[in-house]
Amino acid sequence: MPCEGCMERDNVSTGATMEFLLLGFSELLRLRVLLFLLFLTVHLVTLAGNVMIFMAVVMEPSRPPMLFFLCQLSAIELCYTLVIVPKALLSLAAVEGSTISFLGCAAQMHLFVALGGAECFLLAAMSYDRYVAICQPLRYAAVMSEGLCLRMALACALGAFAVALALTVAVFRLPFCRSRRINHFFCDVPAVLHLACTQSYGPELPLLAACVLLLLLPFLLILASYACIAAALLRITSPVGRGKAFCTCASHLAITVLHYGCATFMYIRPKSSYSPARDKVVSLVYTNITPLMYPLIYSLRNKEIRGVLRKMLRRRKIAQVN
Repeated sequence: MPCEGCMERDNVSTGATMEFLLLGFSELLRLRVLLFLLFLTVHLVTLAGNVMIFMAVVMEPSRPPMLFFLCQLSAIELCYTLVIVPKALLSLAAVEGSTISFLGCAAQMHLFVALGGAECFLLAAMSYDRYVAICQPLRYAAVMSEGLCLRMALACALGAFAVALALTVAVFRLPFCRSRRINHFFCDVPAVLHLACTQSYGPELPLLAACVLLLLLPFLLILASYACIAAALLRITSPVGRGKAFCTCASHLAITVLHYGCATFMYIRPKSSYSPARDKVVSLVYTNITPLMYPLIYSLRNKEIRGVLRKMLRRRKIAQVN
């Protein structure tokens, strides 16, 4: 039975011509210029950091598995920020928010969920790489072959793309109320679900299923890997050896905590607890601050990345001298 005040979705042309209004930070009119400059600076620094790591790894002739996964992680973060931040900057530039088409909103949601899910799967693959490196060091080169790394990277991308597509289709098949104002700076799943003219918990089931596949399943794999790593570390009697083994996992652990902390807070909760102001603050963290932190964490904590960056800078200096 159709709900009162919902849009008629039987007309095929409705979805093509319909538009949403992203309110963004319209309630902070006095801070718009400051926020715009701040977000733009963070965005440019994030792009520069991830491009630098991506190019440094691509130019490296011999790439161990961890560098290969870091290269993919940087590529995901580049796409991640380009999908979200430009529209957020546009919403700051417009006084009353910015409009986005029905198809544009669906595409933005799909790409955002797919990239975030691919990152979850990739973090699980990286935890398996750390498990093999610490628990089976003599077999590391044989197990983590180039072919296995490529298959894992492809599986991460295709699996996340499929789950995100199913979730996006389920969300945008819902009847939406006539109020098309999304109190957010991008088409996030909870913000769009908040516009659905439904009183039941049925529309939340696809989001719950996506959370199980994209968040819970990779997180359990990461926990299993680190449980085995912890058991192996307890068997190491030398404090120096234990410290070196832990250092190889420190950067991955830091990124995992950042990524899963924000994602769990945002998506594993009922629709009734939705708070636009709180969600926008948390979204700012995982769409702006977290991608900025990734290059910093890996460049400071990962010895291989520091070595690759030094090689790239030396090659650049030599090229300038010549």
